[in-house]
Amino acid sequence: MIYVEEDEEAQDPGAPEQGQPRQASQHGPRLTGSPTRPLTSATTVPPTRREDVVDDYHGTAVADPYRWLEDGDAPEVVDWVAAQNAAARAVLDGDPARAGWHRRLVELLELPLVQGADRRGELLFCWERPPGAEQFVLSRRSATDHAVEPVVLLDPATLSADAATAIDWYEPSDDGSLIAVGTSEGGTESSTLRIVSGEDGSPRGAAGDEIPNTRACSVAWEPDGCGFFYTRYPEGDEYHRTVHHHRLGSDWRDDPVVWAEHPDPQAWPSVSLSPGGRWLLVHVSVGWSRVDVHVLDRDSDTWTTVVGGVEANTALSFTADAAALVGVTTLDAGRGRVVRVALDPPALTAGPDRWETLIAERDDVIADIGVTASELVMLTRAGAVDSVWRLDPEGRQLDAGPTAFGELVTIDALATSRRAADWFAVANSFTSPPALWRVDGGAAHRWCPATPDAAAVPDLTVARTSYRSPDGTEIGLFLIHRADVAPGPTTPAILTGYGGFAISLGPGWQPRIAAWCAAGGLYAIAGLRGGSEHGEAWHDAGKRANKQNVFDDFHAAADHLVNSGLASRERLAVYGGSNGGLLVGVALTQRPDLCAAVLCAVPLLDMIRFPQFLIARLWTAEFGDPDIAEEFAWLHAYSPYHHVVPGTPYPATLIQTAEGDSRVDPLHARKMAALLQWAAPERTIILSQEGRAGHGVGKPVAKLADSVTDALVFAGAHLGLAPG
Repeated sequence: MIYVEEDEEAQDPGAPEQGQPRQASQHGPRLTGSPTRPLTSATTVPPTRREDVVDDYHGTAVADPYRWLEDGDAPEVVDWVAAQNAAARAVLDGDPARAGWHRRLVELLELPLVQGADRRGELLFCWERPPGAEQFVLSRRSATDHAVEPVVLLDPATLSADAATAIDWYEPSDDGSLIAVGTSEGGTESSTLRIVSGEDGSPRGAAGDEIPNTRACSVAWEPDGCGFFYTRYPEGDEYHRTVHHHRLGSDWRDDPVVWAEHPDPQAWPSVSLSPGGRWLLVHVSVGWSRVDVHVLDRDSDTWTTVVGGVEANTALSFTADAAALVGVTTLDAGRGRVVRVALDPPALTAGPDRWETLIAERDDVIADIGVTASELVMLTRAGAVDSVWRLDPEGRQLDAGPTAFGELVTIDALATSRRAADWFAVANSFTSPPALWRVDGGAAHRWCPATPDAAAVPDLTVARTSYRSPDGTEIGLFLIHRADVAPGPTTPAILTGYGGFAISLGPGWQPRIAAWCAAGGLYAIAGLRGGSEHGEAWHDAGKRANKQNVFDDFHAAADHLVNSGLASRERLAVYGGSNGGLLVGVALTQRPDLCAAVLCAVPLLDMIRFPQFLIARLWTAEFGDPDIAEEFAWLHAYSPYHHVVPGTPYPATLIQTAEGDSRVDPLHARKMAALLQWAAPERTIILSQEGRAGHGVGKPVAKLADSVTDALVFAGAHLGLAPG
């Protein structure tokens, strides 16, 4: 299954050990004006109406003066957004460096890349963006001859006038003749499932095969290709995702429910089917650190719970002979171990104590296992940098070391087949767009696209270092800059991080990073607690009651850059999106002295009301639930919207959001912008709310170039950097 998580950039970093500082080049950063040259002295929008709204949470009075901005469809809010956008455009479009930033970003975004792949026999089905394409397309390639030209099966940009239709996910049938594919418009990710031909992409199936409410759908085709198991949501319900069975040509409304035993309404099932079709495997994510696993024996119509009710992540798949399940679990192994479970009723019901451990917990994190006809392919992670190892079916290592992909990488996808000995991996790095590699007998060969011309990408160097958080914890840090730039106090620098949901920021191609560094800037990425850099304990240390650790880690990263002479407050900005938007929102309110500018994208900022909107109850397991007194206290202690203090000299702030965001409601951005503009009217606080766009997924290149340009224009103006 290919499911598109991020569209703008495959977030992730990494690189070689930091060596001796390089001599500064005469072609270094193009600095413009003073270190803090604001775009405007104050935000030119009318004052926003305040209301006397106060709620009582567990005996604590919580003011919410901009509650009325939550209703994005209200005419008054529509007019307010239009005024904010007009002010933003007047400021951002008027900067003389804008054309240069935009031109550079378009050049970088138009480089070809492959982000995902799925193998079926001698065919590869890829999620890739060819040169000049507005959206990622679904293509078919040869798995045996890389010289064969790809066939574009579906270019979603052609389905709407503004190219805002995107492929959210796809799943080919066993023989590749049919593909279930989900598309949505305007970044909403509200997928509709359709069937297309794996030969030419033409529509297949009847009207009843077009299935709505299939956001982030999981599909398992039956061996004969005449039907599939899949997940969908009830109409108008963001939760209660259920598993159904569909036969081609029937009406989806009549599809029987196969699984609906929700441990809680937010439980998230996904499906896979054994090669012969006898066994249906259902993984059920409950929160962000628990996955229950159930198996249906279709011959006897009997369900067995392989593991359930245990706070551990377990991901199993079928072995090549379908005689067992093999996969990774964090049960009794916070950094993961590889286990095998015989696929017969007595072994399945014996419980985790009887599982066979093939690979015990190691110093690095075991992240995934792929299955080929003759071996296992193990993905590991060490401080956000990925490695891939070849193992025999008993877990014995086949090579002296990991498979080499040329540089430090993140592996975005493994494409393995139980019918083939070779396999494919999508390898991503800071210095070049992600590409598909073929591995056969331990040797890795770049498959597609061709290596970009050296003149098309900047010559970047990446250093891995670390610093200490206030409690003494060692935090990894990636430093990226042009090879001829020696970072120092006058170097315009951007610091970013994430710190949540067991997501690590490892090596990954990001046009915003490449453009910033090409102009002479420094980009720093901190491996904060809450991610998966060092296993489940690292994740636990940055969630729920421990969330302040994440913010302390981030503040310490900025302090480290300044104290070590790599940056200065006047030339430092912080950037974060989604949970990272929360991160920089907290930095803004807890440490307004930290930097000169804040870039805050699609953020969570009202941590008291967040579960009431869209899919956000999914995140209470990560953040806490404000309806519970103890957890409300955690959230209220750092919620950015509730810690804005009038008269504080906040950094210049750009908040970017989108009306079609189906993950984080844009109300967070609207309310925070209004509050900051009221509290610090003399500061530059800009809100930009895009139309026909969402959380980042599915954004066409033209819109992507515009929104990233806005961020770089804002940062460049306030830190003194322009594109060369």
